[in-house]
Amino acid sequence: MTMIQCISPVDGSVYAERPAMALEAAADAVARARLAQKSWAKRPLEERVQLVMKGVARLNEMVDDVVPELAWMMGRPVRYGGEFKGFNERSNYVANVAAEALAPILIEDSAAFTRRIEREPHGVVFVIAPWNYPYMTAINTVAPALMAGNTVIIKHAAQTLLVGERMVRAFVEAGVPEDVFQNLFLDHATSEKLIAAGSFNFINFTGSVAGGRAVERAAAGTFTGMGLELGGKDPGYVMEDADLDAAVDTLMDGATFNSGQCCCGIERIYVHESLYDAFVEKSVAWVSNYKLGNPLDKETTLGPMAHARFAKTVREQVADAVAKGAKALVDPKLFPQDDGGAYLMPQVLVDVDHAMDFMREETFGPAVGIMKVKSDAEALALMNDCKYGLTVSLWTKDEDRASRLGAELETGTVFMNRCDYLDPALVWTGVKETGRGGSLSTLGFHNLTRPKSYHLKKA
Repeated sequence: MTMIQCISPVDGSVYAERPAMALEAAADAVARARLAQKSWAKRPLEERVQLVMKGVARLNEMVDDVVPELAWMMGRPVRYGGEFKGFNERSNYVANVAAEALAPILIEDSAAFTRRIEREPHGVVFVIAPWNYPYMTAINTVAPALMAGNTVIIKHAAQTLLVGERMVRAFVEAGVPEDVFQNLFLDHATSEKLIAAGSFNFINFTGSVAGGRAVERAAAGTFTGMGLELGGKDPGYVMEDADLDAAVDTLMDGATFNSGQCCCGIERIYVHESLYDAFVEKSVAWVSNYKLGNPLDKETTLGPMAHARFAKTVREQVADAVAKGAKALVDPKLFPQDDGGAYLMPQVLVDVDHAMDFMREETFGPAVGIMKVKSDAEALALMNDCKYGLTVSLWTKDEDRASRLGAELETGTVFMNRCDYLDPALVWTGVKETGRGGSLSTLGFHNLTRPKSYHLKKA
């Protein structure tokens, strides 16, 4: 029997393990979800929304268990209180716009014809969720998918093994039927076989580019719809008229919070030459104030990375950049807790360029590179010189300037004077190797449903 294990970054122990489901058992679970979907979809929309929100409320009641579980599984300090703020904000928003997003579009209602477009649920939605924000990323799809009348199968990352189990428990205890929302413990091979068999009507995957390619390969020829949120290398650009202190505070937090393990975290920053020296000095001071340590300690502000192998990637990128001429400015003596394993100190690099993997490949850790630029044109070229495109953070007092640059940027979201935030009213999407599709907003409901046209002649 294959066991799926969560190795805790806190101390390297096996924090949780579950047996991987056999293919036959998994296929039976999907069959039950398919059977339950029709009756679930026939329930009034308001009832489905209320049940989902009761599930959200029930999960909130588990806060005392959820927060330390997250610390043990992926290293986020308990002082930050889990993910409930964003989890609730997203759930509440999609609940409020569900009726609008799913409303029929009436083209004509005359004596001769009724013509309208309605939205129908896909059927069974497969959510493959990541470990970095395991509740918030999952709810992006789970809540609107269920509200729209789909049934949902969730498979969570091994690193956050207990999250899917806990989410389903909360929703079922709140009244969502057991077969409507199910958590399955699946290894990669079984997941790929289920996908290849056309078991699902829609797949939402959040994870690596390699993982996204594996999902697409498995689904080849099945015509299964999917949404993919993959890699990122999100830039910030600080213009000469920016609020310097606000830019430092926000961008450094965006680069290092959650040990830099954020889908839309800031990984590279371009600063106008007039502010460059001051920005670098203030950024190094800001990052140097972190307290690296055990995430269960309420004094800790920076926990370990989720796994030692993730920290290894960051160290290798930093070392390679330094070997090619970059300078690391944060003093290692300030972080004796850096153990060469999962506990990794934050770092700021200068004298970097795009010949370095550190400025082009996803780092996904608490390290950021800063480059000096002379103009918008130079910054624009550098920001677009990347195979990813999720968000860009622009710092200026000129909204028109930000909008003009935004029109030229190859990205899913353009921020001005903020970063590392998901607004549930705006579609969350990416371009290039960051993926395809979109979640949240009214458009997120459209991705989780299909249109059906009615052309009814009355005479």
